[in-house]
Amino acid sequence: MIRTTLFAALFATSASVFAAPVNYTIDPQHTYAAYEVNHLGLSSQSGLFTKISGALSVDEAAKSGKVDITIDAASLQTFLAERDKHLKSADFFNVEKFPTLTYKSDKVVFKNGKPASVEGKLTLLGVTKPVTLTLLNVTKAKHPMTGKENWGANAVASIKRSEFGMKTFLPAISDEVKLNIALEAAKAE
Repeated sequence: MIRTTLFAALFATSASVFAAPVNYTIDPQHTYAAYEVNHLGLSSQSGLFTKISGALSVDEAAKSGKVDITIDAASLQTFLAERDKHLKSADFFNVEKFPTLTYKSDKVVFKNGKPASVEGKLTLLGVTKPVTLTLLNVTKAKHPMTGKENWGANAVASIKRSEFGMKTFLPAISDEVKLNIALEAAKAE
């Protein structure tokens, strides 16, 4: 009995040591990044980045993962053409000089067997700062239309835009910016 228990424990340990991470590709049709910021103390205004690419890697046995996301800054939409033009200018996102925003992480924190947060670095306007994303609605499932294994989640965080050099109209437009990312990723082939 002791030998059987010891063998089972060793087998379980060795299986987790040899488990490999699984790679996933961001689904650009179901992934976006949004922000919300207070405007003049009157309302919360938001914007949406619609072109996102990247990959993630999840090793459920080792309780680890990696995330690499690139956001096309020019894909910003607020659904008001003049405001979009101003936000893409040097006053804010300066898309001509900084065409992408990136988020990179090799630390995914698991809780109760699921990814719960991601500790990574956001690069915005050429400035890189640590940002922790809290994960909500984390789900791994077979996609009903493609049959592929998928991960889905929403991620939230808050940043101070001034820390990235975006200081136009402070404090009338709040320094604190809330981030909300909806992400789906399919198992890479």
